[in-house]
Amino acid sequence: MTPAMTSLQRVASVLSGEVPDRVPMFLSTGLHGPAMLGVSMREYFGSAELMAQSQLLKRETYRDDIVTSFAYAAAEVEAFGQETVFYENGPPNAGRPVLSSPSDIEKLDVPRLEDCEALQRGLEVTRMLAAQAPDAAILGIVIAPNSLPVMQLGFERYLDLIYEQPDLHARLLEVNEEFCAAWANAQLEAGAHAIGFFDPLSSTTIMPRDLLERTGLASARRTFCAIDGTVLALLASGAVIPVIRDFVELGVAGVGVGPDEDIGLAKAAAKESCAVIGNLNGIEMRTWTPEIAEKHVKNAIAAAGGGGGYIVCDGHGEIPHEVPHDVIAAISEAVHRWGHYPLSWTDLPAEL
Repeated sequence: MTPAMTSLQRVASVLSGEVPDRVPMFLSTGLHGPAMLGVSMREYFGSAELMAQSQLLKRETYRDDIVTSFAYAAAEVEAFGQETVFYENGPPNAGRPVLSSPSDIEKLDVPRLEDCEALQRGLEVTRMLAAQAPDAAILGIVIAPNSLPVMQLGFERYLDLIYEQPDLHARLLEVNEEFCAAWANAQLEAGAHAIGFFDPLSSTTIMPRDLLERTGLASARRTFCAIDGTVLALLASGAVIPVIRDFVELGVAGVGVGPDEDIGLAKAAAKESCAVIGNLNGIEMRTWTPEIAEKHVKNAIAAAGGGGGYIVCDGHGEIPHEVPHDVIAAISEAVHRWGHYPLSWTDLPAEL
């Protein structure tokens, strides 16, 4: 059996193409933080101390390998002057789009990170995690320049912009790319070990292949060149298999696999060029029993864990807060039971 590693060593091993002591896992339970600490969503996301505390508590409770400073996606559009709407029974969401019309793009400037309280809190969480959990892998998160406009402008208007006003679309991407790279590099400087590049629009679930090549993939190529660290492409449940090779060519160290995709086929498509991350179904997870959770984890490891290159995670990057503690605990227990290398048991038939 491979000697025991720290969480940071384990994740770094997988992302560098080596075989670790155990399959790493990332339990993205940020929405469980308020309940774990007995505070409201608004109070929780307004405090760097509470967010860091919940990540450390999550790691202690579930023996997780990855912690993150990510709060909510709308934090990034707060930097552009947009409001966030908070709910007690779900994640915060972006308010009214900051760009009331495409013409507003002409006067849009790249915001200063220093002027956004939400982003500064994120950096403080990162620094706290780096200081208090030096053996954990810290994941920073950015919303991709091609996906951020869904909040800035609205989904339908953004799609219209792509087709009808290519000059303004190019201008919006230019602003967002500079902002995205600056935000990613600030997190890396604060102590993050890798950046999760959330880009649901850059999947064939939403855009046809030819359009992706001209928009999301072209934008990612430019942005990755300006990010001074390891990048993971996370398409937030979108189909990744058709574009895995594209992201590999862009130099990502890992890709997120959605719950509707076959994790084994994704691993084969990656051809050991990058790690695959996922793809447990967070929505179905709400109705799982601990026994069902173990079977899903065991089968995912059997399909994608061979030879390393796999991180257990949900297929979206955010486990719903309705998922009960015993299910999350069962996922962790299953990883620790079945994920140790060598995976000699994987010759057995799948259970589901």
